[in-house]
Amino acid sequence: MCRLFALTSTEPVSPMRAVRALDVMREGHDGSGVGLFLTGLGGPLGELKGCPILSGILTHDGEKRLNKLMDAKGFTLRHRLSWDLPATPPAGTPRRDVYLVAAYDVPKAWRDLPPAERELNVMRTRLELKHMGLEREDITVFSFWPDVVMVKEIGDPLAVGQYLGVDREDLHARQILAQGRQNTNYAINLYACHPFFIQGICTMTNGENTAFIPIKEWLMSCGVPGYEGYHSDSEVFTHILHFTLRRLGLPLEAYKHVITPLSDADMQGHPDAAFLEQLKASCRKLIIDGPNCVIGCLPDRTMFMVQDRKKLRPGVVGGRPGLYAFSSEICGLDAAIPERDKTRDFQPMHLDTAIVGPGCEEIEICRQTQQLPQAR
Repeated sequence: MCRLFALTSTEPVSPMRAVRALDVMREGHDGSGVGLFLTGLGGPLGELKGCPILSGILTHDGEKRLNKLMDAKGFTLRHRLSWDLPATPPAGTPRRDVYLVAAYDVPKAWRDLPPAERELNVMRTRLELKHMGLEREDITVFSFWPDVVMVKEIGDPLAVGQYLGVDREDLHARQILAQGRQNTNYAINLYACHPFFIQGICTMTNGENTAFIPIKEWLMSCGVPGYEGYHSDSEVFTHILHFTLRRLGLPLEAYKHVITPLSDADMQGHPDAAFLEQLKASCRKLIIDGPNCVIGCLPDRTMFMVQDRKKLRPGVVGGRPGLYAFSSEICGLDAAIPERDKTRDFQPMHLDTAIVGPGCEEIEICRQTQQLPQAR
């Protein structure tokens, strides 16, 4: 089992606020690892608009190889976080050579490219670095994207968070996703640690995706760069969301109709019945078979939670204007935002998508029985 916690705020907050919420829920996860996704960054990184930020872990030799490749491609280093770590890591956490968070100016040749082409080039660079690192196990890249930092490590989430000093102001962010657990079903692999990310889209999941293999095979057959790896059965949730938004051009409210479509009987009388029937038939291979609770964040910093049809994983959303949280358990929500109206907490059921927009004004509930905002 793992536990999830996410914060969305109008002002940058410390990632330790999310890590401490995970610690309150420690009976629900095994303390084997932590993953953080940060966007809406404050500090120097938040000022570097449009500069992709590289996040990862490297050996000293890997760092040399990475720098050589970035120089050859024409990337210019703009800002790099310095790490002053204790001499001894926490129990169970490996001693690493380099934790990297570095922002770059893109190559001059890219600057006049259409945004979609420039974004594709940035993603291809991440994949190139990842593949290069897998050859010698000296470069692990979690993300390479503007206004995004990702941290992943093995060990107790609270101990790792304190060791890495994620409370530092230059890692404060307006949107934070945190997951407590490494991939302990198989061999430990940092790429298998949630959250997962592609082109500004991030998700993390509590549960087991029993339809993993057919979904993975279908996604890999699409020929979309980035639909690869799959060290965890939950990574497909991120890619299905990417496919829904980027390839199909549909709104977030359609995501549930892709992963958990309505039954044929329930679809009758729906205002978008004809479209939903076509979507269900076209995306049948992407239907999940849980139990799963998914929390995600979109490029515009909208945050959401959905459940599968079984609704066997806990999940709650609550907060106040300016600060909301998505949590596996109410105790995590209580720890992070005790000063809220608890009567307004919401636990999504199998038809619901709970959404908090980037303005953090309120919780919006979209049900699959409602008309899609941009049905086509």
